[in-house]
Amino acid sequence: MQYYDGGSYDLVVVGGGHAGIEAALAGARLGKKTILLTLNLENIGFMPCNPSIGGTGKGHLVREVDALGGQMGLTTDATFIQIKMLNTGKGPAVQSLRAQSDKKQYQRFMKSVLEHTDNLEIRMAEATDLVVENGRITAILTACGARLQTRAVVLATGVYLKSRIIIGEFSKESGPAGFLGAGSLSGSLKDLGFTLQRFKTGTPARVDGRSLDYSKMTPQYGDEKIIPFSFMSRDIKREQVPCYLTYTNERTHEIIRENMHRSPLYSGVIKGIGPRYCPSIEDKVAKFPDRERHQLFIEPEGLDTTEMYVQGMSSSLPEEVQIALYRTIPGLENVRFTRTAYAIEYDCIDPLQLKSSLETKAINGLFMAGQINGSSGYEEAACQGIIAGINAVRYTDEKEPVILGRDQAYTGVLIDDLVTKGTKEPYRMMTSRAEYRLLLRQDNADERLCQIGRDIGLVSDERYDRFMYKTGRVNQYIERLEQKPVNNAFMKNLGIDEYSGSLKVADVLKRPNVHLTDVLNALGEDITDDEEILSSAEIHVKYKGYIEKQIRQVRQFRSLENRRLPADFDYRDIKGLRLEAQMKLNDIKPENIGQASRISGVSPADVSVLLVYFER
Repeated sequence: MQYYDGGSYDLVVVGGGHAGIEAALAGARLGKKTILLTLNLENIGFMPCNPSIGGTGKGHLVREVDALGGQMGLTTDATFIQIKMLNTGKGPAVQSLRAQSDKKQYQRFMKSVLEHTDNLEIRMAEATDLVVENGRITAILTACGARLQTRAVVLATGVYLKSRIIIGEFSKESGPAGFLGAGSLSGSLKDLGFTLQRFKTGTPARVDGRSLDYSKMTPQYGDEKIIPFSFMSRDIKREQVPCYLTYTNERTHEIIRENMHRSPLYSGVIKGIGPRYCPSIEDKVAKFPDRERHQLFIEPEGLDTTEMYVQGMSSSLPEEVQIALYRTIPGLENVRFTRTAYAIEYDCIDPLQLKSSLETKAINGLFMAGQINGSSGYEEAACQGIIAGINAVRYTDEKEPVILGRDQAYTGVLIDDLVTKGTKEPYRMMTSRAEYRLLLRQDNADERLCQIGRDIGLVSDERYDRFMYKTGRVNQYIERLEQKPVNNAFMKNLGIDEYSGSLKVADVLKRPNVHLTDVLNALGEDITDDEEILSSAEIHVKYKGYIEKQIRQVRQFRSLENRRLPADFDYRDIKGLRLEAQMKLNDIKPENIGQASRISGVSPADVSVLLVYFER
């Protein structure tokens, strides 16, 4: 094909999903001439699965994107129709926000943000080939014959690479929800030497809400007191809509077992590897035969549609089987489908081919973000997108990349897991993946990352001023509570009759079921600060001992992270290393001793050998 000159850009972002959006906005907001290519302008910000943002572990990622100056939290706050804090009965480390968004409103809002961002162009085009010269990316070629000259590229292709929809015996080359897939770029990546993997995910049916009997289900309401995702959102007042809880039963499971041979997941039709932590309903029935029922949530797709999402019923069974098993569920006896559940297979790369900056090891200036890296989920995509966009800009400016540590952010944990350990299934963020959960709470994401975002150039004056005000007020509370002694009147106001010793107010706040608002009321003080400031100050005081312990652990951890390793070293030269360790270290080329210690197949003894060798 004869290619025409399609223009010259500092940054080309391929893909208009959650990773591509954050990458493109980061590039443009940092002053770079940026273009976002997407197969269809209507899939910008599209939610092919549940129109929800956040959840356990995932809510932390959204807060981190926001603290760095990203967009996902702001858009969610503008478009949610229900929001609630999960795990409120547990400690602050695992509490996470989750919001049900209006799918169409979310898309429209994101598209409008992109359209009104300076330095950013949006174009409907399929990227087919990467042009590499002297080991660095120089251009993107499109299906319509354009050659876009560029200094950096972020590939954020989602589940569109050679994607295939599967429903029972039926299959079709297609992207999610009937959108076109991208058939050519996988070949270009292979030609450049990248190792590809084949993953699979799926989605449940959408049903007509008018055909449901909600009286047979349990309503699930949002929180009365709204806590937003973005640190910039304040005083949101909005009427929320309920979701509904129902369950499968033995008849549901019986239909699944009778038709298991028709499931492409078990018949061998599906070759891709699916997510362990978001299994299909047939997978649940097969792997948990003793379970009498599985919970399902009926969740609205938006305010202007009757379509409902049936969370927990992801499936690739034939359509007639799906309808039959759905109609065994209380409240769904007369259900009408609007969209059939399906599985989707797609190409992604082995993330061991990436640096911690999300730049590829083989090609300078080529970055990857989101599901192309083997992750799953909107939130996992967005946090990779903003880091890839930031580092693509810093690459063009010849600056050191921004790399978040495992002790700094869940984003750092996610990226480190992918590039150090790789993944053989779609990677999902969970709080259990982080070693320092108490330090990585969602309430302190701004304390951890806002200054970094400011130094990068993404955090506005308004956002930074708000961050500084909050930090100052929290510190004032901590200092006062730790210095102010208690007296009899104060203890009596709290309903505590006896106490011994010389106590400070902070000591009393550490007691179970005593909260900062109780303390302030007992002191006779007016409460003027918002919930965010009060909650942060209370957590700092209540968990001070545990927080300080984790900080000491982090210091030890950083001593290994700070010991850099040469990028081009041949580990076969170190005779004390086991053969497996030599092979793994040469494959991954860790950037520091800490990363080397987390590689599967590298033992503590191997790490000791590395320390001795490079110290010598």
